[in-house]
Amino acid sequence: MPGQVSTGKDFSPRILVFSTNNISDPGIDLAGSSHMHYPPSVMVISMPCTSGIKPEWILYAVEKGFDGVFLAADGEECAYLPDCAERTSDIVQEAQELLVRKGYEPQRVRMSAICSVCAGPFTNHMKEFSESLKKLGPARKG
Repeated sequence: MPGQVSTGKDFSPRILVFSTNNISDPGIDLAGSSHMHYPPSVMVISMPCTSGIKPEWILYAVEKGFDGVFLAADGEECAYLPDCAERTSDIVQEAQELLVRKGYEPQRVRMSAICSVCAGPFTNHMKEFSESLKKLGPARKG
């Protein structure tokens, strides 16, 4: 739950994933329906396009107990904007700068394009991000 802090061997980083309805959600759903394993502390929020995320939302998530935020972007397949990937990348950069100004590590935010059949890549990203966040420890202002 947000606000819970666990440290040591039992620390399981809480990861918030912003996913897109049309492209990355089916890939994430495929991971679940295929019984692929990734950390159970991953929570997914669906939205139309990741370029609509505000950097402040990412900061808010970290301040409220998430240890990392992952943007599962559509890449070049976005149905809404031809430059979605660039816009989302700019949002990640702004969010990282905002986190640093607030005393958090910029590595707590990541982005990758996740396609509708990218179940394996999604689970790999979540496992790797979780391991990276374990090394950072729980999100606390530095």
